[in-house]
Amino acid sequence: MSTEHIQIRTGTRDDIPAAFALVQELALFEKAPHEVDNTPERMLQDGFGENPVFGFLIAEVDGHVAGMSLYFFRYSTWKGRRLYLEDLIVTEAYRGKGLGKLLFEATMKKALELDCYGMAWQVLDWNTPAIDFYKKYGASLDSEWINCSLSRKQLEMIK
Repeated sequence: MSTEHIQIRTGTRDDIPAAFALVQELALFEKAPHEVDNTPERMLQDGFGENPVFGFLIAEVDGHVAGMSLYFFRYSTWKGRRLYLEDLIVTEAYRGKGLGKLLFEATMKKALELDCYGMAWQVLDWNTPAIDFYKKYGASLDSEWINCSLSRKQLEMIK
């Protein structure tokens, strides 16, 4: 990548189609493409509508989108405002070349710029390369907490 031009920048509404393609690529990597219910239209509304709920950074190589980090705020009653890194995605052709490091560090800087008191994210227990990557930063990997969620269909059962 030394001869290629790399730029990390804030994502724009024009980046949504490429960002969604990265989401789909990640879903394939995680063997769960059937789990993606989101759409580019929903991402456009959720990221750039009246009340945006996420932000993202784009990694471009020679003008082509090669990765992104998508984040939002969460609030910890114990720690205060924290940046939650939902996904750090680098397209397969650029994995292992340092682009993830650039995106991750830019996301860390974004957390500081936004006056966050920390950053949190999840990593699948089988994704050893990602776990090893995060350990290089001294990240705490918590084995005590269990992730919980309800789908839209489950939420609607309350009616």
